[in-house]
Amino acid sequence: MTTTSTTSEPTIILVPGHWLGAWAWDEVLEDLTAAGAAATAVTLPGLDEHDPSRSSKTLDDQAAAIEEVITQAPGGQGVVLVAHSGANAPVTLVLDRHPELIRRVVWVDSGPVAPGSVFASDAPEGLEELPLPPFDVLKEQASLEGLSAEALDRFRSRAVPEPGPVLRQPVRLTNDARLGVPTTLVCCSLPSTQLLELAQAGHPMFAEVTKLQHRELVDLPTGHWPMWSRPQDLATAIRAAATQAS
Repeated sequence: MTTTSTTSEPTIILVPGHWLGAWAWDEVLEDLTAAGAAATAVTLPGLDEHDPSRSSKTLDDQAAAIEEVITQAPGGQGVVLVAHSGANAPVTLVLDRHPELIRRVVWVDSGPVAPGSVFASDAPEGLEELPLPPFDVLKEQASLEGLSAEALDRFRSRAVPEPGPVLRQPVRLTNDARLGVPTTLVCCSLPSTQLLELAQAGHPMFAEVTKLQHRELVDLPTGHWPMWSRPQDLATAIRAAATQAS
């Protein structure tokens, strides 16, 4: 974890998606802290390559880890949670359990998950972990636009397999107060207009977006990993969201 706390602004907690650790946010974190923001990047349970029990970690373990970071944040301003991609499941759990602790949530090419969602419902019970797929397979699922050869090499060399339990666990939600937390959706591989069309059509990946009570959509055209393709612009969007009045 890397933390800087230099202002009275709310602490920004950067949560990476599948296969990634805190390192994935290095360039964004550098820009945020240079601008005077208080920011922390976390590695979720199951994504620490040095943890011998990482393949047994669950969404509950990941949510608990995020909650611990929240409780350690300085000041009484509430925190801003920033979730990229597959971090949407544990962050949605945290929103459901502790909406009062979150000043704003920023979804980076992602969004809140619906009750009962399972990332990989067809994953076999015996699957211990899911490695990063070959890039020719991955690009069929998520845009690699804007990523340099260096970024792809770093992605491949540092990626950690995603724990099987995380992929199979349903997201159980009980508290509609999560829908009242101010929300920013940073739209990268999918423009905001298309995202809203899919949400209004009832697409399961975006169904919760129509229920959000306070939302804004920000377009940042690039691929699915903007922390590497447009890190400075992403940092600017995150800071702008974080400093808004709730």
